Amino acid sequence: MNEQNPPATVRVFIALAPPDTAKEELTQELRPAYDTHPHVRWNRVEDWHITLAFLGELATGTVPLLRPPLADLAASHRPPRLSLHGGGTFDERVAWSGIAGDLDALHLLAADVRTVVKDCGVPLEDRPLRPHLTLARVRRGDHTSAAEIAARLDGFRGHAWPAERLHLVGSNAGRGQGQIRYRDIEAWPLGGLQGVEG
Repeated sequence: MNEQNPPATVRVFIALAPPDTAKEELTQELRPAYDTHPHVRWNRVEDWHITLAFLGELATGTVPLLRPPLADLAASHRPPRLSLHGGGTFDERVAWSGIAGDLDALHLLAADVRTVVKDCGVPLEDRPLRPHLTLARVRRGDHTSAAEIAARLDGFRGHAWPAERLHLVGSNAGRGQGQIRYRDIEAWPLGGLQGVEG
């Protein structure tokens, strides 16, 4: 990235990402909803993720401090087997897909990630982990679209997959009117996959 004046802060979170095959399964299930709800703000499929810890705006100089301990943490955790399952809403405005599978391992990984972040001196809100994949946000005053989208996923259960990498992600949220964009700052293979090229 060749920015003349890089921003002083970056919005950061730590997440897992479903593989392309899982994204395609869910995309197929959602295709009718894309047509019936073109007015909602759909998240880009390539940005779908399961947030383990939301760090908020960090000074760009803080981000490198997270890399070594997160790399060590990733190496020490086996990949949890997860699947996309069903759907729901938050506050009538956000539609999401649920996560099924080895949720104990997922919660343990998230707890260890949060410990590492706090040990690096980054304050975190103590919110319980609610594993999900955010799909769409609706406008204020729209009290039906999110629930209609979620209802389309009532019977959906995707195939299981191993969450292969721990992602440190930055976003441009709050830097303009366009769609939020995410980019990997770095990603590390979860333990047992170090020999896997990808």
